[in-house]
Amino acid sequence: MKTKVLLNNAIMETSNHNVHDQGLVSIYDRLTNSSVLKMVVIFFLTSFMLIPMSWIYDLIQERRQREESVTKEIAQKWGRAQVVSAPVLAIPYSYWEETLQKDAEGKSASVKTLANDWIFMLPEKSDIKVSVTPETLNRGIYQSVVYTAKVSIKGNFNKPDLSALRIDGNTVDWKNARIIFGVEDIKGLSLSPSLYFAGNHYTLKKDNSIQGVFPNMLEAAPIGLGEDDKVASTFELNYEIKGSKSFNFLPLADQTKLMVEGSWSNPSFNGGFLPDDRKVGQEGFQAVWNIASFGRKLPQQWIGLQRIYNFADIPLSREDMIMTSEELSNPASQSSVATDTDMVQVNFLPEVNNYQKTYRVAKYGILVIVLTFASLFFTEIIKKQRIHILQYILIGIAMVVFYSLLLAISEHLGFNIAYLIASIATVSLIASFILMITQQKKTALLFGMILSLFYVFIYVLMQLRDYSLIVGSIGIFIILAVLMKLSTKVNWYTFDRQ
Repeated sequence: MKTKVLLNNAIMETSNHNVHDQGLVSIYDRLTNSSVLKMVVIFFLTSFMLIPMSWIYDLIQERRQREESVTKEIAQKWGRAQVVSAPVLAIPYSYWEETLQKDAEGKSASVKTLANDWIFMLPEKSDIKVSVTPETLNRGIYQSVVYTAKVSIKGNFNKPDLSALRIDGNTVDWKNARIIFGVEDIKGLSLSPSLYFAGNHYTLKKDNSIQGVFPNMLEAAPIGLGEDDKVASTFELNYEIKGSKSFNFLPLADQTKLMVEGSWSNPSFNGGFLPDDRKVGQEGFQAVWNIASFGRKLPQQWIGLQRIYNFADIPLSREDMIMTSEELSNPASQSSVATDTDMVQVNFLPEVNNYQKTYRVAKYGILVIVLTFASLFFTEIIKKQRIHILQYILIGIAMVVFYSLLLAISEHLGFNIAYLIASIATVSLIASFILMITQQKKTALLFGMILSLFYVFIYVLMQLRDYSLIVGSIGIFIILAVLMKLSTKVNWYTFDRQ
């Protein structure tokens, strides 16, 4: 009898434990199957995916910086971005300089000493013709655009106005006048420039007698101006120069006409002046500028050493052309020294910048992840088959790896082919994963089509550029409308109870 009572007590305790366990299981199932909790988890998971996306951004920047370092290395060996300008006439003169000096008794006395200085004159007119032959140099998987430019400069100088400079003509050394010419990177000169002045031929040589006018300077001296007429004649300067990245011209003459032509189908005209006439085609380009001296910082003639320009080699197509308020309030920034913004600039850019395009695509990465998770969530609800949160994580990682694939393949095959390969691989991987989860080919195929639509949408946005904002906004609005429509087809309370 006692044994029977103990057995009944054991059965009752076991029954109570089972009821308690069923209650725990029921609460666990309700929490894990709750659509609200699932959406909260997906939200935090999407936020977590920002971390690997930031790694992708850093990787793109690292590869881009590596490309820039290789490009700079090639430029140092071939020739950096060059700056071309018309030659400048330099005429020496002497003057008496009066100073106060103290004698042995401590009395101040006026002492006159003979000092020397220079008169600098800019051309009255200049006609420049430039023929540029760009080409690409390869180092490993990287490419750099370099060029060889044949430059012909013709022009003339006006008679110097000594009265405006308050200089006595008898103090001017006309016979030792010289022509000076600046070169940004003198390594790019393969042959000595040829100068014809007043019918005479001169060879330009490097000389340090006049310092600080140009970064690197060549000069022809003496040219021997006549004492009777004291008028400079016409000149013609011909040379060939190598450079990379961009060709820059600084207009110095009172009236400048510049024509640049080359065998490059993708030039970018930047700097402070846009061409008056341009023709760009698959065979090459031709551009013409007519520039007056109204915006020139330098006067037509001046005395004393004066730096003509400072070249920073910065992009000038957008906000770099705008001076900040700090620069505007700084008098030094408005000096007579010309800068990149005072030059004509022709950039020889690569046909496709893979890193820039990959970075633009990666900016939409979190959007694709959000849309994919939303589609996966509605697929889970409509098909009434749960997908574990770990499987969400694996799909998110697969979409992040897409950008790594895109970056790696684009370095070898180009951006468009890389985007096609990476997107097909990613869509196939995720669709096959959905097939293994749901065991339904239609569901996997439908999800693969939705994901493919997202990647096509992002590719179209990237190609549109100017219209990407309006098209992207309309596209996201339509996607949101579709998701809202799908949400009305689901009885969320009944779904959670089921």
